Amino acid sequence: MRAIIQDTYGGPDVLRETRLPRPEPGPGEILVAVRAAGVNPTDWKHRAQAGFVDRLPLVLGWDVSGVVEALGYGVTLFAPGEEVFGMLPYPHGSGSHAEYVVGPARAFTRKPSVIDHVRAGALPLVSLTAYQALLDTAGIGPGQRVLIHAAAGGVGHAAVQIAKAHGAYVIGTASAAKHDLLRELGADEVVDYRTTDFAEAVEEVDTVLDPVGGETRSRSIGLLRPGGTLVSLLAGPSEETARAAERGARMVTMLVEADHAGMNVVADLVAAGALRPRIEEVFPLAEAAAAHRRGETGRTTGKIVLTVE
Repeated sequence: MRAIIQDTYGGPDVLRETRLPRPEPGPGEILVAVRAAGVNPTDWKHRAQAGFVDRLPLVLGWDVSGVVEALGYGVTLFAPGEEVFGMLPYPHGSGSHAEYVVGPARAFTRKPSVIDHVRAGALPLVSLTAYQALLDTAGIGPGQRVLIHAAAGGVGHAAVQIAKAHGAYVIGTASAAKHDLLRELGADEVVDYRTTDFAEAVEEVDTVLDPVGGETRSRSIGLLRPGGTLVSLLAGPSEETARAAERGARMVTMLVEADHAGMNVVADLVAAGALRPRIEEVFPLAEAAAAHRRGETGRTTGKIVLTVE
């Protein structure tokens, strides 16, 4: 099979197309013929240096949408020929930037017929991150105030829609050029972080979802109501955790997990029209390096996707 591999760490040019043996599914696994696979910031971070995954050679990619090709022993959820999408176990289960990938059957669910593989391939990692942060971790509910930083990014734009679908009042930070998109996705308030101090413009909130970290996370603590939760996607210092506790709130760091039940929720939201990905750009598999360069500009909206013919 064709795959995008790296033998060393570095810039996008370390990525190259090669041929590898097609994997075989083990017990509880399925073999998926990949049709589309999202590219996320974690991909170019793991390309650049050893992180959670420190093995070489390495095939990146956690998002996948495709067709079930074969079943491992004991799999009952799917049949060959079914269209599925999901997130490979993060962080050690990467490998979707290839023509075929093996993963646990319960990392996947059936792809809703209302979206194509490109859009389905964009959703799993960012949607599961948003769902696990907002629902599993923070327990948001109707009428609660939710602040989402980098709200037009991959995780952010999924989080806006998921929070809105669960009845929250949604506030998103993004540059002014992206405000119309955020309103289309359901944001009730938008703040231009470049010209406005969000810590002064936003009233107290029940939940903060922060993919940015640093000063943004630190200043968000002061907006938490007692009983509120700040979910950071980047580890923060212990003093910030203590500051949140002093307010009667909490700050936690979350790492996304493969999640069959969560993928079912994502699929249901997609089928209901409550969750739709914004695609920034689509690249063929062979142009993975170009996709990484595009993502690393830091100016993308939504998701970048690789397609496999």
